[in-house]
Order: sequence, then C-alpha cells, then structure tokens
Amino acid sequence: MKVAVICRVPAYKGLFSENFPSNKKDTLNYFQGAAVTERPVSFLWPFSGVFTATNILMRMPSLKSKYKTYQDSLIAGVEQYHDSVRQPAGYQAYPVKLEKADRYYDDNGLVGIDYMESYFKTKNPLYLQRAKGVFKFILSGWNNDMGGGVTWLEGHNDQKPACTNGMATLTALKIYQGCKEPYYLEQGKKFYNWMYSTLRDSTGVIGNDIKMNGKLNRTFWSYNTGSLLEAAVILYKETGDKKYLEQAKLLASDSFKHFSNVPHDKNLSLHIDLPWFITVLFRGYEALYHVDGNYKYITAVEHDLNYAWQNSRDKHGYTTHSWLPKADELQKPKWLLDEACIAELYARLSILQKEKK
Repeated sequence: MKVAVICRVPAYKGLFSENFPSNKKDTLNYFQGAAVTERPVSFLWPFSGVFTATNILMRMPSLKSKYKTYQDSLIAGVEQYHDSVRQPAGYQAYPVKLEKADRYYDDNGLVGIDYMESYFKTKNPLYLQRAKGVFKFILSGWNNDMGGGVTWLEGHNDQKPACTNGMATLTALKIYQGCKEPYYLEQGKKFYNWMYSTLRDSTGVIGNDIKMNGKLNRTFWSYNTGSLLEAAVILYKETGDKKYLEQAKLLASDSFKHFSNVPHDKNLSLHIDLPWFITVLFRGYEALYHVDGNYKYITAVEHDLNYAWQNSRDKHGYTTHSWLPKADELQKPKWLLDEACIAELYARLSILQKEKK
C-alpha cells in the first residue's frame, strides 16, 4: 500500500500528511464552523482510511504477516488522537500532543470499527476493550431530541447526522459480533431503527441529517446509505429476522437507482460523490452479496474503479478525486483519504474474486 509509506511524516512517528505532495496550504472544509488550513499531519478522518485499508489487506492470508507491522504502527498512531482529559474519553480530530481539538462522534465510530476489524484478525482483547470505550463515548452524545440519535460534534445539539449514527450502529454491531454481549446487539438495533425510521427519505436513500426543527436534510451522500445497508445485513445474519434482509435489499436497490441516475460522466456507472463515500456504499453491497449472491452492484463500482485506475492517475500513480482524468485534478496534491480507499477497494475485490473461483 504505497500511500501508507509515501505519506508518512518522519517528524511525527506513526502519522501521515493530509495530502501528497503536501503544500501545507490547502483549506479543509469537513469540520463544523469555519474551514481550517492543512496541518503538519492529517486529521483523524483521513488517517482512519489507511487504518481500514490495512485491516482489509490483512484478510488476505498471503499479506497478513506483512501488514501486521503496518497495523501495529497504525494503532500507535491512532492513539495519538486519544483524549482522556475530557470524560468520557474519546478521540479528537487532531493529535493531542499537537493541539486541543474537537471530538466528532462520527470520527470515533470509525475508530471503533477499525479496532473491531483489528480484533477480528488478531483476537487481541485490548482492541475489543478500546472499541467498547469508543462506543461509550459515542453513546454520551445520545439524547431523545428527534426521537433519539447522536449529534455530530460533542457539545453541539444542532443536528442528528447519518454519518455519526451509521458508524455508531456498525460499531455496536461489530462489538456484538466480537463478544456476543446482548447489550451491544440491542444498542445496534436502537441506532439502526432510529436511522431507518427517521433519516430514510421517500426515495429510499438516507438523508444527511435531521435538524432540531424536525426537517430532514435531503442531501444524499452515498456512504450514509452504505453504512445502514451493511448494518441491515449484519442484523439479518445475527438475528435471522428477514425484515432486515428485505430492508437491506431495498437500501441497495434504491441507492443504486439514485446514484446511477444522478448526472455523471458517461464513462462511469455511478455518480462518484467522494471516493471514500462510494467505498462505504461498496461495503454495504459486498455484505449483501455474501447473503443474496447478487453481484450487480459490486460490478458497477468495480467498473468505475478500474476506469479511474486506468485513466485517472497522476505522475505519482494516485487517482483523482473525481475518478476522471481532469487536467486540473491530475496536477493537484492528492488527499490521503481518496487514495487509502483505493487500496481498500482493490483488497476487497481481490478477496471477492478468490471467493468466486
């Protein structure tokens, strides 16, 4: 995984640059409030993309020992974002030793999922313990406004977003898969049922958030449906309740219909809203495929990924943000998260191809 090597920042062991090549001048706008300028190392969200990709690569028997070293380094890295001063302890958006930063519940969900994926491959009880700690922090953001759900940012009760609640759902369910404690299954159901009943739009896809006035934000990002789709499949597998399978099939078909109909380049099958968002949607499609055997949705993402790989890489070998060979994008620094998810997708596809043989 080239990105995990070339984006390392030697002065900060275990951490990465936000972009490559890094010009330290980019404006980052994925926070609440004002945008921030690029820092010496990446924020937690893109870091988690490398962590996830490494965990998926470790599923391949021929690569497990190689990427175990990467995993150990990433675990040391992610702990640099851990803030135990504010209670309950959680992971802040930027390394603690460099500055005090906000703590986002969706970021913490990503950490929880990454720790559980690490646990599944190593059975290290510390990783399960840390995932449980993450879920405790996330649950501290739950309140009954809008019928339940967790907010986006600690201390700001202005919205209940799909990103936070989807990753919280998956964190709870993966913890349950790891320890079989009924509490986590019930929590996963609680989050899932709230999302499905509150954030699902009439189009069948998941809206971005619900505001405190009860209005659904009808901005549709692919990952919000993807996280709930994966959760529905897990719930079906763990409970045997066919309603979750039917809901999973609906989420898959409705999301495919939506994102294939949003205007997009003729060379692509889907609208690529963000490479990592599509990757999360792919995880849902992959989970459903393992239950119903329908490869249709996976084929579409695979086609688009291959197009990007063959046509839209810069001189360093990194793909563009849009997966299209746009001249301006080819010249720009590439975002860590955009590149990490390429490794994840190809690892997942490689495993699927081996399973099909």
